[in-house]
Amino acid sequence: MFTTLDILSLPRRTAIGLLASVLVITMPFSAKAQTASPLVSGDYIGTLGSLHLRLHLKSDASGGLDGTIDSPDQGANGIACTDFKRKDEALSFSVPSVHGTWRGTISVDGKVLTGTWDQGNPMPLVFTSDTFVPAEKPSSVDGTWLGNLQAGGASLRIQVRVKSDRSGKEYCSLDSLDQHATGLDCSAVTFSGDDFTFDIPVVKGHYAGKLSPDGNVLAGTWSQNNNVRPLTLARQKEEIAAKPIPPPAFDAAMAPVQAPDLKSVLDRDLAAALKSGELAPGTGAGVAIAIVDHGVRQVFYYGAAKEDSIYEIGSITKTFTGLILSQMVEQNKVKLEDPVRELLPTGTVGKPAGAEITLLDLATQHSGLPRMPDNFAPTNQSNPYADYHAANMYAFLAKHGVEKPEKTAFVYSNYGFGLLGQALSVRAGRSYPELLKDEVLEPLGMHDTTVALSPEQQARFLPGHTGDHAPAHAWDLDAFAGAGAIRSTASDMLIYLEANLHPGGVKPANGSAAAKTISRAITQDHELRGEAMGPQKVALAWLYDPSSGNYWHNGATGGFSSYAFFNPQRDYAAVVLLNTGIGSQGSFADRIGEHVSERLVGNPAISLGDY
Repeated sequence: MFTTLDILSLPRRTAIGLLASVLVITMPFSAKAQTASPLVSGDYIGTLGSLHLRLHLKSDASGGLDGTIDSPDQGANGIACTDFKRKDEALSFSVPSVHGTWRGTISVDGKVLTGTWDQGNPMPLVFTSDTFVPAEKPSSVDGTWLGNLQAGGASLRIQVRVKSDRSGKEYCSLDSLDQHATGLDCSAVTFSGDDFTFDIPVVKGHYAGKLSPDGNVLAGTWSQNNNVRPLTLARQKEEIAAKPIPPPAFDAAMAPVQAPDLKSVLDRDLAAALKSGELAPGTGAGVAIAIVDHGVRQVFYYGAAKEDSIYEIGSITKTFTGLILSQMVEQNKVKLEDPVRELLPTGTVGKPAGAEITLLDLATQHSGLPRMPDNFAPTNQSNPYADYHAANMYAFLAKHGVEKPEKTAFVYSNYGFGLLGQALSVRAGRSYPELLKDEVLEPLGMHDTTVALSPEQQARFLPGHTGDHAPAHAWDLDAFAGAGAIRSTASDMLIYLEANLHPGGVKPANGSAAAKTISRAITQDHELRGEAMGPQKVALAWLYDPSSGNYWHNGATGGFSSYAFFNPQRDYAAVVLLNTGIGSQGSFADRIGEHVSERLVGNPAISLGDY
């Protein structure tokens, strides 16, 4: 159902906005609270900025409340609400997975919930009761339907719920059960004669089917990203509940592990994954883990990985783009406050009446731009970004405009970082790969990090695999290069992380003008400049977790995933590179990275054996 076409990175644990990932969705669970009249129950709809939200509340006989919330514009549904508190007309609840809370009041009739959403930046959020009135006699297409969609080597169960109201208007929602994505709202639902069609805007999908004479089968096709696949739906007597993703287990805490001892600890902690899990023989998976701890460097390899294996690093590329920006600021070529419009070719987009999107807005994910542009329509799903060029990027921007919304929350945008890389390249008069090489790679002496591989590097480039271990095509990014085009090795990435740990200690590898500013640029790159997810902050691309002191970012392409962090307070850093994409339970590279971070400080470590 959902391709990985827009996934250059998937933020871990917490969500972006409410939730940016359509692959890992938290399922509902119960939280009881005492309540009083009026009754609060059913579906409520609201709008947070430009996001449409749907709140599902259930009230039981004892007065307890259960609830989940959907953010259909982001493909995030079934997000668990907990900690319901009710006293007279006052109501509050929490959404732990995104570190958010809602507090407000209930109208006398229970139809309106007026309050404030707080995710680090309080915003008004009013929910009103969904007033759907079902038809007295259901139409012949109303009911629950189930089918299997073959996509990317996997068979995905697709469930569609159809209903009609008293006026005869049809509505539906869709679940991709095996991807834990539920309640995706349909639009343009049409039932005429035997023909039934609908769209799923959040994934830019379209279904067209024909009802069988006995009314029990819809034979049709699913269209998405210029690809058309058969999808036959059969009528069901009951809905299938999406199987919740089990919470991860944790290994017991142990004394903080020093770098020289980490290999023996990881050998034990990864034993199950190597035998029968994500790194087992036959998966083709190979992981490289590199760490520097108080100046001691270690690099470990498991599975198909070799010492000099090259990987796609996905959205960790964004941190390099942020550093390029910082370099150009230090060299007085741009300012952080410059409108992006001024760096683009003349006439690309008109000057707005209000505030404009700046380079800083793009670098901190506060531009208000969407995660992906609506003109992203790959001709080849296995290499989706290859045919999205600057002209496509400019066409979307001309239509969307560059006016900055009055209130901009942290909303992760691959398009925004692609645009930033493109704008900096235009200003410099060099391609993104050339700019990357001149401003970052050569000053730091990173000779195995690149966008385009040489023949010798191509021979060391590990074959990528999907999350279910099918072969995956490498990704070639053009206009989106600044968002996710880089390939690298574990050793080269360790050079990069060491420079981030100790900017003042960088010894430039050449005498270029870029080498003279690289230390100051890295220091500037780390300045915290805005709110991110929950309590987290954002620098120039790097996310910062105040609870751990880690700066971090992750990445994912169709066949690779990655995770990097560095901690200046504790003087350690690590990177995980894996030639396997995102699976149904999320990113195994993320999990390894979090595990390593927890072992270094002696915390209980998220288990690597139950993935």
